[in-house]
Amino acid sequence: MNDKQTIPSVQIIPVILCGGSGTRLWPLSRKSFPKQFVPLIDGKSLLQLTLERVALLSTDVICVASEEHRFLVAQAMQAADVHGTVLLEPVARNTAAAMAIAALAAAPEALLLFCPSDHHIPDAKAFADVVQKACPAAQTGAIVTFGISPSFPSTAYGYIRQGDIRPDGSYAVEGFTEKPPLDKAQALLLTGSALWNGGIFLCNAATLLGALEQHAPNILQSCRQAMAGAAQDGQFVRPQTAAFAACRSESIDYAVMEHHRNVAVMPFTSGWSDVGSWNAVAELSAPDGQGNRIHGQGLVMDAHNTFVHAPHRPVVALGTHDLLIVDTPDALLVAHSSQVEQVKQVVARLDADKVAQSVQHRKVARPWGTYDSVDVGERHQVKRISVRPGAKLSLQMHHHRAEHWIVVKGTALVTRGDEQVLLTENQSTYIPLGVTHRLENPGKTDLEIIEVQSGSYLGEDDIVRFEDTYGRDTKQP
Repeated sequence: MNDKQTIPSVQIIPVILCGGSGTRLWPLSRKSFPKQFVPLIDGKSLLQLTLERVALLSTDVICVASEEHRFLVAQAMQAADVHGTVLLEPVARNTAAAMAIAALAAAPEALLLFCPSDHHIPDAKAFADVVQKACPAAQTGAIVTFGISPSFPSTAYGYIRQGDIRPDGSYAVEGFTEKPPLDKAQALLLTGSALWNGGIFLCNAATLLGALEQHAPNILQSCRQAMAGAAQDGQFVRPQTAAFAACRSESIDYAVMEHHRNVAVMPFTSGWSDVGSWNAVAELSAPDGQGNRIHGQGLVMDAHNTFVHAPHRPVVALGTHDLLIVDTPDALLVAHSSQVEQVKQVVARLDADKVAQSVQHRKVARPWGTYDSVDVGERHQVKRISVRPGAKLSLQMHHHRAEHWIVVKGTALVTRGDEQVLLTENQSTYIPLGVTHRLENPGKTDLEIIEVQSGSYLGEDDIVRFEDTYGRDTKQP
């Protein structure tokens, strides 16, 4: 997708908004690993696909993300072959604040394209073309929003009411309608001038800051203070925590768009999905003759309109109708297709009951790779640890557990107390309780080890960190 044939006539800086928890796609998407980072389409995440799409306009981007997900964003940028700045929100404060700090980080004359990180647009060239078409309106001071030509009367999307064409080729906005009931959605479609609100915007940085000053000055003031005290660590920029946390949390739609006068809309007629539910995910793939859609090791018999997502093990649907079955190593969702909008409420219930799977996957991403907790007992835990080439864990020790490491793939450089040892496949070592240690991958392929922990306490917070390549403190996993 990342072909560089399109040469933009106007310099555009894409701003990718990477916030959001994506609980509607539970159990695949969870708070610790939201849907924008999940490899949903052809082994790529929605964030990577978004970055590849905007790379047709510019490979110099700004991402706005949470501190927790900073390395997932950096990895997606590397995979998409783009570069730029990652603004790290210390707390979530919705899209108005996220867009404000991006505008403050850019030059006033910069033309900024704000894109959600979790939408799917199959035709990247068509998207780049419509953005170029919207540039004249943005350059003359309008905030341009992109309206999606609706294919059905959705109650899950907001609507933009399109007015007359403007001299710059865009269209006036007569107003916005929030997610309507079905009868109002049907009436909107019958007008022929209603578009879905895709949450994509194009404007000069100065234009957005001026609009915020006019309509949401307290949000802008908090963001100015946060950016004035920002700290930079390589590509990561951290706004000052207290000032940003004091910011009012509000969407850009409520804070600015519904009040601002110079707003234009550019219709987008190509394919688009916000991938906001399991029904939307299912529709990304072609059905068989019975309406079934299968991912991975799913098998259906005498089934109709059944979606099975089974990447890890065989999952059989026998005689089912209108079901969605989503299997993960530690949680299973079975839902009627008419009930998928209630998944968010299910996650809230699980969270209230303190069910760990509501927020955390069994397989956890870390700056150096991943670990998968394959077995847990009262005084033991078994993990499969994967370390990327050239990466290394922190130099650390544990007060309450000892560890055995067995190399199953690659080469491991192990620091244990005052000694270092190189281990290859089928070799192992033992880390006694209280001994300083570190695991590194000096090779050019992934290192995989089996770690067996034993002790009185096996929590991830039993880490005393002495040195860390990734800037984490003693309390960060």
